[in-house]
Amino acid sequence: MIKVASYNIRKAIGTDRRRLPERIIDVLNELDADVIALQEADRRFGPRHAVLPDRLLAMHSDYRAVELPTRTESMGWHGNALLVRRDVQEGAAGDVMHLPCLEPRGAVLASLDLKGMKTRVVGMHLDLSGLWRRRQAAAVVHHVDQLEDGDPSGATILMGDTNEWTVNRGCLADFARQYEIAPCGRSFHARRQVAALDRIMWRGNIALEDCGVHSTALARRASDHLPIWATFSTKD
Repeated sequence: MIKVASYNIRKAIGTDRRRLPERIIDVLNELDADVIALQEADRRFGPRHAVLPDRLLAMHSDYRAVELPTRTESMGWHGNALLVRRDVQEGAAGDVMHLPCLEPRGAVLASLDLKGMKTRVVGMHLDLSGLWRRRQAAAVVHHVDQLEDGDPSGATILMGDTNEWTVNRGCLADFARQYEIAPCGRSFHARRQVAALDRIMWRGNIALEDCGVHSTALARRASDHLPIWATFSTKD
């Protein structure tokens, strides 16, 4: 069984307007997932320093950030990052995707060995504009299709903040043509959940066992989004 999660950490600024990276790490530890896709994991301006420095992760968690070809000060790419347990093996170096955008957007990906299963994981944060979201979804799907043409084995999991308020329309309808979408539930706003903006999608040699929104007292304070999670088993 593998567990994945996605979490827009809002640069570690909570619903109480306090920036507390340690609180985010406490939520990550509550999630206890094998891999976590983060959004808004870097500061937005200047050198875009990582919100969760390596030393904090090493001191207070069992997670490490997948290395990406980005700035040394940053954890991710346009705020997107992937965290894995320290014992998770990477099949190849992490990489970034350049997405068509109105405002700076991107996605990150890694090939991981999750409990013996080769799994491609993509973390993303899509645009506020519906038109650009659909273009970005098409770019993500195309990029992964090219990777799978070279090696179709294993499974692919897409995770992130889609910014899609509609149900079964827009970019979600585009993704659903090739991926199954986990019915995790409403994750935004953390204090009063009105929309399922955050999504986990998959295809390949895995089956969904369970999924949900991680709504603890700590998570409701740590960010304006709640984390979502899903567990998968290997198909026989």
